[in-house]
Amino acid sequence: MLWLRSLIHYLTVAVFSASIGAIFGLTYGMATAIGLLSCSVLYHLVNLGRLHRWVEDSRVDNVPSGILLWQEVFDRVYNQVRLQSKIKERLTNTLDRFTNASEALPDGVVILDEHDRIEWCNRSAAQHMAINRVSDVWQVISNIVRHPSLREYLRSQDFAHPLVLHTHRPQEQVLSVQLVPFDSSRKLLLSRDITQLDRVQTVHRDFVANVSHELRTPLTVVGGFIETMIDMPDTDPETRGQHLQLMYDQTQRMQRLVDDLLTLSRLESGQQMREEEVDVPQLMRLLAAEAEGLSQGRHIVTIGQLDSIRLIGNHDELHSAFGNLVSNAIRYTPNGGEITLSWNLSFEHGLFSVKDSGIGISPEHLPRLTERFYRVDRGRSRSTGGTGLGLAIVKHIIQRHQAQLLVQSKSGEGSVFSVKFPPQRLINN
Repeated sequence: MLWLRSLIHYLTVAVFSASIGAIFGLTYGMATAIGLLSCSVLYHLVNLGRLHRWVEDSRVDNVPSGILLWQEVFDRVYNQVRLQSKIKERLTNTLDRFTNASEALPDGVVILDEHDRIEWCNRSAAQHMAINRVSDVWQVISNIVRHPSLREYLRSQDFAHPLVLHTHRPQEQVLSVQLVPFDSSRKLLLSRDITQLDRVQTVHRDFVANVSHELRTPLTVVGGFIETMIDMPDTDPETRGQHLQLMYDQTQRMQRLVDDLLTLSRLESGQQMREEEVDVPQLMRLLAAEAEGLSQGRHIVTIGQLDSIRLIGNHDELHSAFGNLVSNAIRYTPNGGEITLSWNLSFEHGLFSVKDSGIGISPEHLPRLTERFYRVDRGRSRSTGGTGLGLAIVKHIIQRHQAQLLVQSKSGEGSVFSVKFPPQRLINN
């Protein structure tokens, strides 16, 4: 122990000085004691200076050497410094890992003080709420995210449920935010981007509403005629026949809707399709014959360029997708209009196209054409027998074939719907 060594050192000085004094006299003894103590003090001062310089030096390993007592002091201080350095390094690494993990989170994290001022936030929170991570530190969060419902949420102190915010900074999005107190004064503000989930829920609500609306009209018609026939059993055969025909038409409309819904459900389920070699030229001739039958002579249906290229895919699905595009062209092309089908090789890609001289589509409608039940002209679509699901079915089928749907259209000047297939699905004869 250090104190014991120091005691032995000074006792040794005292004994040696007393011995000198006993032999040579008191004066020599005192001089010896003063000399030895002065040397000891000088030795300690020199080593204290070396210790001070070492402590101030940034190089921890540059430890001075000493003898006896000071060597043990240097060793102990060095061991303590090394220990503290390792602890500091571990804490730094832990903090770095925590920071990196926080930065990688898709959810936003903001640390707020007792006055709701921003202490720190991760990258996701900065993106969600347009927070500048330098200049906005120590700013009140409600001054950055200017939303009345957030102010009320912070004021209410009721954080049991998350708050849904519709924001427009830096872009339009929907956020779910929740405050979590984590000590006596600080709080965590957690944010999650639920824009996609909100869109899915909106689509689901619209889907249910649209299906209900699509089924309500034919059911109302059928129910009305049945009620009439019950109340008026003596209706003449001609009128009864007209009623039965209208009822049949409406049930057919419901049947087409249900069939399309089942087809869409099957396609969205991700079931693996059976692939085969599809003779596209033969399929094109079949589509042209079906188009003439559907048109009943009201349109000029022709086959344009027809390359002898086969396709690897599912025949029935491709027939359905191409047929939807052809029937749409017939529905939206006035009598006497032209409809041209073509299949050709274009820059190593297979290109199926349906060109019509119909009413065309305004640019603002083009991005939404493949949405379920989306109609450019609702009244016309229903009157021509469309279910509103045709292009949604087309989209899913071509996606299963790694193809793209391309639309060129201008209001009043007709449209061109094309399906572009990748080279790996083509077979050249």
